[in-house]
Amino acid sequence: MSVLNTYMHKEQQLKQLQEELEKLKNDDRLKAELEFKDKLEALMREFDKSAADVIKLLDPKPTTAKTASTTSTGRAKRKLKIYKNPNTGEVVETRGGNQKTLKAWKEEYGAETVEGWLIDTNS
Repeated sequence: MSVLNTYMHKEQQLKQLQEELEKLKNDDRLKAELEFKDKLEALMREFDKSAADVIKLLDPKPTTAKTASTTSTGRAKRKLKIYKNPNTGEVVETRGGNQKTLKAWKEEYGAETVEGWLIDTNS
């Protein structure tokens, strides 16, 4: 495409965008939303509040796509288990039984003994 063609094409796009912008400026819905935004910002300045403050006030419990107790696969999160080795004082936190140190302890001391070292279970 030549430079002249590019220029004419861009000029045409600009004219089209300006027409669309004019239509939006005359839209009553846009006018109402802009008025609301202006009034809201004035209130926020008057009471020295940020957008985050307003959101916290209006929605105290933020919504997320997933709850915290489920993983991306949809199943519930495993409980956090905390074990403390009484011989060494070492502490292990795990959500599954596939933890390296925990496996080593179970091989050395036996699974039943290590399960007795469980000091806390959190969800």
